[in-house]
Amino acid sequence: MNAPHIPVMLDEVLEYLAPAASRPGAVYVDATLGAGGHSEAMLTAHPGLTVIGVDRDPNALELASKRLAGFGDRFIPARAVYDAIPEVLEDNGFDRLDAVLFDLGVSSMQLDQRERGFAYSQDAPLDMRMNPDDELTAEIVVNTYQPGELVRILREYGEEKFATRVVSAIVKAREKARITSSSELAELVKDAIPQAGKRTGGNPAKRTFQALRIEVNGELDTWERALPAALDVMAPGGRVVVLSYHSLEDRITKQELAKRATSTSPAGLPVDLPGTEPTFRLLTKKAQQPTQTELDRNPRAAPARLRAAERIAPSTGAGGAP
Repeated sequence: MNAPHIPVMLDEVLEYLAPAASRPGAVYVDATLGAGGHSEAMLTAHPGLTVIGVDRDPNALELASKRLAGFGDRFIPARAVYDAIPEVLEDNGFDRLDAVLFDLGVSSMQLDQRERGFAYSQDAPLDMRMNPDDELTAEIVVNTYQPGELVRILREYGEEKFATRVVSAIVKAREKARITSSSELAELVKDAIPQAGKRTGGNPAKRTFQALRIEVNGELDTWERALPAALDVMAPGGRVVVLSYHSLEDRITKQELAKRATSTSPAGLPVDLPGTEPTFRLLTKKAQQPTQTELDRNPRAAPARLRAAERIAPSTGAGGAP
């Protein structure tokens, strides 16, 4: 692992979560613990805070737990996928959370572990599993999925304009021999994309590798379950921050937060009917992006889009904390 693991948009995350995390007895869930950088900053900033660090990757849990050992029982590691937050809370004796961060996508730590097969710039087995105990790997997807399904995955998850050409090259290659390495796949993709398509957007294999990673780890299906599950167990005045790195992740986030920030009363009524009031208020009118200063320090933050919202207190006419 060569690159530094710099928490993305850390100042913004701390600012948005501070009013909820600073409350007495507050519980914060770092739903995508990774290397533990965001959790370390939250624990340092809020001495009364309890942090539950969730990750499906046992390597991440082990490394982050060592990093955060000095905080004692204020840090609780939990091996789980982030759609299981209600169960994780219950298992640890909590019935609600005050703050939660979702930092979606693959972590820098996983990218830098060559053997995990996430990076198209390094030769490694075609793996891409965030949880090494899962059965599905990128190698299985590339070598066994029907061509039509591969095209759909590359178009939908990778937004690859040349999906048909890429899949045609994959199918032709796998008929001769099984595709087993990341460098072999990256070269196939590079050769399949026309020269004009290589002039912008970085490495031409980036979109294909992203699509395969999302498929292998079921990221979008999980995210569609995870965000509502976390919002449902949030205490009044609690806050959520989401960092997305893909337009589909951000779209799911935007739609779910907007739905909860909108009244369901029939139009034209002077007041909301009981039970139809918004349950959240948006803290970001549109997705925030990293500053240029951050991008200069951490280029990997470039795709990040941040959205935040706050749980509104039950209807007495008063909203949540400012």
